[in-house]
Amino acid sequence: MKAMQIRPPAVSGLFYPADPTLLALNVDGMLEAQTVAAEHIAGRDLTTPPRAIIVPHAGYAYSGPTAAAAYARLRGYAFRTAVIVSPSHREYFSGISVYDGDAYRTPLGLINVDVELRERLLMQFKGVIRQSQLGHRDEHAVEVHLPFIQRINPEAKILPIVMGDQRGEYCTILGKALARIADDDGVLLIASSDLSHFHQQEEAEELDKVVANHVREIQPAKLLDDIAAKRCEACGGGPIAAVLSACLQLGASNVSILHQCTSGDISGETRRVVGYLSAAIAADTAGRRP
Repeated sequence: MKAMQIRPPAVSGLFYPADPTLLALNVDGMLEAQTVAAEHIAGRDLTTPPRAIIVPHAGYAYSGPTAAAAYARLRGYAFRTAVIVSPSHREYFSGISVYDGDAYRTPLGLINVDVELRERLLMQFKGVIRQSQLGHRDEHAVEVHLPFIQRINPEAKILPIVMGDQRGEYCTILGKALARIADDDGVLLIASSDLSHFHQQEEAEELDKVVANHVREIQPAKLLDDIAAKRCEACGGGPIAAVLSACLQLGASNVSILHQCTSGDISGETRRVVGYLSAAIAADTAGRRP
């Protein structure tokens, strides 16, 4: 019998606690705090299951509350598979890499890859989307989401996707592919991205407003244009664009910005900050869009 190919944790003890008990307490505490906070925001839809979320991927001390706002929104939503689309911070490669192994490991245990969904994805756009370990070996932008998923939905599987090249053409291709595999309510799309990097607080807030507006209006092409023109920043701009594009094709256009801040809001150091945003995108029940 072939041994399972398991991707071990790369940033436990750095981005989040390595001890499983401390990690569970940390994640649960953030989820509970954001659940309570959401209940006090008038007019927010807490009932329609999201088809997609946008979530930051920094260390929990900084972006954890922002990420928790999105994952708290998923409580009670029994999604089968979370498709996580991540940038590649540590290695450049052409195209889009889908993890070729069986599972990722975190201090909380194994989280299995949805092999059947991977096969469906790999049947599309061959040559651009391929099965590989490229981008997965040391990348944190998939890994940091897994403990949240394990705490809110222990039975869920994942499909980890890393974009080695975030050019617009690949974002369009991936958006079409995601829409085709997320054709039922059991598949959740996750775009992993931080926003502006290392600006003063005021400048970061202005840059991040541009991204937030494009997310709110579901404008993937305009987002990529503004990133290219340096009118805003997002290290996972490609994943955001691909997921937004998929949402348009799936008829999901009800956007809620759930949480937005900078590292300066957490640490008090406002000279060189990183921006964070989380959002949920659900089917439009109010007819705002066709």
